[in-house]
Amino acid sequence: MLIAQIIRDKGAVVHTLAASATLEEAARELHEKRVGALVVMDAENAIIGVFSERDLVREIARRGAKALQDDVASAMSREVFTARLDETIDDCLGRMTDRRVRHLPVVDEVRLVGIVSIGDLVKHRIALAEAESAAMQAYIAAQ
Repeated sequence: MLIAQIIRDKGAVVHTLAASATLEEAARELHEKRVGALVVMDAENAIIGVFSERDLVREIARRGAKALQDDVASAMSREVFTARLDETIDDCLGRMTDRRVRHLPVVDEVRLVGIVSIGDLVKHRIALAEAESAAMQAYIAAQ
């Protein structure tokens, strides 16, 4: 299954944030949007980072509550790994495992068109395995 199908199924909504937002504002966005990561964009709508719950926890553990007044640029992951619409679930799961990330912004050329989490990919992988199993059982039963 391709990433394009997952984006069609889940929707292309991506929650973004400016690098100048504070960690407190980012924490509020993560909570209100019920997401685990926000894509950080510059003024030209280019991806410049990803800010995740993990980044937030790391900064608070390191600096305490005063870190909440820092800007997202100081805490975001700057090395952004992305997915393309024509990639497979397995391609992206491998990248996430190798790079130790849980979210991949999805791009078409350079334009942000969605985001997938490891949970999204595992959910679709399980559904695919269940469908294959059901098809195999039906085939065996018909013999």
